[in-house]
Amino acid sequence: MMIRHLLLTLLMTLSLTAEEITIAVAANVSYAIDDLKAAFMAEHPETDVRVIIGGSGKLTAQIKRGAPFGLFMSANMRYPEALYEAKVATTLPRVYADGALALFSVRARDFSSGIALLSEPQVRTVAVANPKTAPYGKAALEAMQKAGVYEKVRPKLVYGESIAQTVAYAMTAAEVGVIAKSALYSKKMQAYREGRNWVSVDPSLYQPIEQGIVLLAYAQGKPGYQAFYDFILSEKAQDIFKRYGYLLL
Repeated sequence: MMIRHLLLTLLMTLSLTAEEITIAVAANVSYAIDDLKAAFMAEHPETDVRVIIGGSGKLTAQIKRGAPFGLFMSANMRYPEALYEAKVATTLPRVYADGALALFSVRARDFSSGIALLSEPQVRTVAVANPKTAPYGKAALEAMQKAGVYEKVRPKLVYGESIAQTVAYAMTAAEVGVIAKSALYSKKMQAYREGRNWVSVDPSLYQPIEQGIVLLAYAQGKPGYQAFYDFILSEKAQDIFKRYGYLLL
């Protein structure tokens, strides 16, 4: 009875001291976030992490309207910088990962021509993220333009509102997708093989996709947010990002 009483007391104490944090996370990080959460919570069992996933542009708009997020992991630096300038973010934006692009097809293809594949007649539809709101979409168009294939590919483009929606389109409605490489390391994509179903886009064709993290005003006085921020910039988190296809910082 005494042991049971002690366990109940311990559980009640933990529940009283537990902290829940709510973070906004760019869609491309959704594939790695479970591993990141698990590694963080192994070190900080007193903190429960609630994740809201979406396109960086849409999340930024929600944050500006007062959404109760204390930390933002964006797909680029522009949105965190805008939040800092608006005094909504309380820390200068820091790069936590460099994203990478990949060409993906459900059916096996010859990817030897790289991004020039998109201009070939047998490829009739190409999924990309909306370049107006999704940094990966902007990088995809930049890569096509630099490779000199954009004008041929433009009529084939099908736009997703986020990189997650773009992956869905690439798996169902489009023949090839220009997606975040991190998506290919998720459990549901592990059946697809490099060189057969996907290939990296030459990183020299687009500006580095520097992904930025900031603490937001909602985090003030809540130590769990600072702990998660520090963790994302740690070597342990960097190892996880590398496993999910992000480029070395």
